[in-house]
Amino acid sequence: MAGGKKLPSKPRVVEPVLFTIGYEQHATPVSLVAALRAAGVTRLLDVRELPLSRRRGFSKTKLSEALGEAGITYEHERALGNPKPLRDLYRSGRQPEGEAGYLAHVRNGSAWAVDELSETLREQPTCLLCFEEDHRTCHRTLIVSELRERVPELRVENL
Repeated sequence: MAGGKKLPSKPRVVEPVLFTIGYEQHATPVSLVAALRAAGVTRLLDVRELPLSRRRGFSKTKLSEALGEAGITYEHERALGNPKPLRDLYRSGRQPEGEAGYLAHVRNGSAWAVDELSETLREQPTCLLCFEEDHRTCHRTLIVSELRERVPELRVENL
């Protein structure tokens, strides 16, 4: 205290944490929501280029509703989606080419989206969503790599 007045305290620096999840291993949105809630996620960022799914309940509108009922904010960021020609490279066993193409895509045209995401990671526990169960075979790992360049102390948990 200076002169009897309490000095304003500095905001507490919290280690930013980012979760990633693929819904491939979840048969229903209920299962996905349970995993997100158990991890403490309050915001889900859908990084599919097109948030559509043949699997019931995993398209944008229905998924957003299920998450909202659980108190989890749903956002879709198309700019971080993996364009179809690059997804096709992953699926055809040419993952290194798909990764190189995605990195070029995200660095040239979508860097702004990575920048914006990096600036919000301290605000609430956020999770990136895509389809693939294994994060190592999904472009969300590359998004994480780009985020770590901007936020080196970022802690990542793959659900």
